[in-house]
Amino acid sequence: MNNLQTLQQRLGYQFHNTKLLIEALTHKSYKQPYNNERLEFLGDAVLDLVVGEYLYKKFPKFDEGDLSKMRASLVNEDGFTLLANYLRLGEHIFLSNAEENNNGRNKNSLLANAYEAVMGAIYLESGLESVRNITVELLEHVHEEISLDSLFKDYKTSLQELTQAHYGITPDYQLVAAHGPDHKKEFEVAAFIDGKRYSSALGKSKKHAQQEAAKIALDILSKELK
Repeated sequence: MNNLQTLQQRLGYQFHNTKLLIEALTHKSYKQPYNNERLEFLGDAVLDLVVGEYLYKKFPKFDEGDLSKMRASLVNEDGFTLLANYLRLGEHIFLSNAEENNNGRNKNSLLANAYEAVMGAIYLESGLESVRNITVELLEHVHEEISLDSLFKDYKTSLQELTQAHYGITPDYQLVAAHGPDHKKEFEVAAFIDGKRYSSALGKSKKHAQQEAAKIALDILSKELK
């Protein structure tokens, strides 16, 4: 199962120090003198910088707010799980039998942490440029499009799927207010489900405000249905 050479081929990176890769793939449940938590900490910081730089260069006309939203959509558990699944990291993580039996190889948190740790290990061994090249290539391969619309579109879709499944209805979005001058206007949109107002949010367009409101409503509704 744990063919590290296969993983390195998928990464497009060959470790000089295989022990570093093993550490990056070792979950704390495996009960070794080492685990991947420190490398995960390092990888998180490195990826925050790498993805931030990528977006800064790719979208020269975007302001800090839009860049921050996009980075937050990519640098998170869901975003890293997507990359980890593409690399099939779950096949290579060292786990305890208990964690294995608990479906640990498919847990988003475990996969995302392993991805961060592997990038932290590459950074230690080869520096920022290697992490940058690997991460940018993965992002552009895994995501059909990287834009504000593509990164935020899933919140409305996910909320609609949830409300249809549980209530047989779709959410309703209403414009509450528009703030600021025409050249710098912000829109406030509220999300209603079965007549109940669940959330409201601001955005630089009505579409972006709807996505932000959907994200908040999705979180609230998911907790209510647990």
